[in-house]
Amino acid sequence: MLEVEVLGTAAIAAAEVERLVAISLASADVEDGHVAVAFVDGDRIRDLNREHRGKDAPTDVLSFPIDGDDEPRGPRELGDVVICPAHTEDLREAVIHGTLHLVGMDHETDDGEMLALQRELLSW
Repeated sequence: MLEVEVLGTAAIAAAEVERLVAISLASADVEDGHVAVAFVDGDRIRDLNREHRGKDAPTDVLSFPIDGDDEPRGPRELGDVVICPAHTEDLREAVIHGTLHLVGMDHETDDGEMLALQRELLSW
């Protein structure tokens, strides 16, 4: 069972966030676990970006994977996606982008595979 927790408010319905997370995870053959998607302000995303990436600037989306591929004891905690609507052009794209990072995809090292998949999922 997949559980998507949506925190904060943005100009995107919680049901759409849940759908986008589900199709992104399904593309990586992940069908169950827990994901939190938080919508935050510029100050909060800047703090997180500085703390976790060493970049003292706001950004659009950050991902924080939790459980790896090891067999979890309980429901799998896939991780958190944090999005700053004020710094995001397309909230749907940010949800997909952040979720793909949770399942180990990395557009900086994969020769464009993640971004191609992201474009395909957005077209659905």
